Amino acid sequence: MIINGVEIRDTFAEAFPMVGTRLIVTADTPEWALTAGRTTTGFATSVIGCGCEAGIERTLAPEETPDGRPGVSLLIFAMDFKSLKSVVPLRLGQCVLTCPTTACYAGVEGGKRVPLAKTIRYFADGHQISKKIGDKRFWRLPVMEGEFVCDEDTGSVEGVGGGNFLILAHTRGAALKAAEAAVAAMTKVEGVILPFPGGIVRSGSKVGSKYKGLFASTNDAYCPTLRGTVPSQLPAEVGSVMEIVIDGFSFEAVAEATRVGIAAVCALGVEGGVVAIDAGNYGGNLGPFHFKLREIMAGDGAANGAGAGT
Repeated sequence: MIINGVEIRDTFAEAFPMVGTRLIVTADTPEWALTAGRTTTGFATSVIGCGCEAGIERTLAPEETPDGRPGVSLLIFAMDFKSLKSVVPLRLGQCVLTCPTTACYAGVEGGKRVPLAKTIRYFADGHQISKKIGDKRFWRLPVMEGEFVCDEDTGSVEGVGGGNFLILAHTRGAALKAAEAAVAAMTKVEGVILPFPGGIVRSGSKVGSKYKGLFASTNDAYCPTLRGTVPSQLPAEVGSVMEIVIDGFSFEAVAEATRVGIAAVCALGVEGGVVAIDAGNYGGNLGPFHFKLREIMAGDGAANGAGAGT
């Protein structure tokens, strides 16, 4: 399959189950809401070393939030529910409670309950006050600036982690420009995050290592500087590879983010220095979710006059 001169390789991205939740964080201004969101989702690129994967899903207008203030929607994923219950209150207490003017609300109604103020209310040292509105309980914690309002808990979903695709390009500049275009398109899809810095990964990994105790190591088959030293997946004209990793609330959301991201890359086409789109998988042994690139791009390929080819 060729779209605008870019080869869509006949492969699939392999993803695995995760458990996720959504937090709605509001503040007096959009800037402080974003500050809280960026801090809360910091150091959360990969469960390999961070314990969770998190990101800003989107910004929210005042009419979209529970308290009528500007806000952000945050998604946080972990490998299991026990881990999610541990990491969410920690990030809430360290990064949202501490941030000026913020409040925090549940972004998921169903599923197993993840504690929010139910855990961090004890910071108020007995001065915390709760109020139940309908079926929901809110807590008010006095702080030096005023008070912090927070839902008692939020729901959770069985999600998908590790969706991905690789951009193979002539130069680093071309690969980065294509990846930035993909991120701009993908962040418009609801229910997904791109947890790595700016949504882009330059240090893609493979499972395992020659060193004892390391679970992952550099994806040498896609490192241009190792071509000729190790079995490579890169043709001679490829000088740089960028990866985009996707976590989502559903298979469908990750597939749609993959589609629009690849479409944005292919819009730049061969004239933009893009050679091919590939994906990371381990023969189906890592996870049960398989995102087949050519199937996902079938509609876009037809619309762009794509044909079969290598």
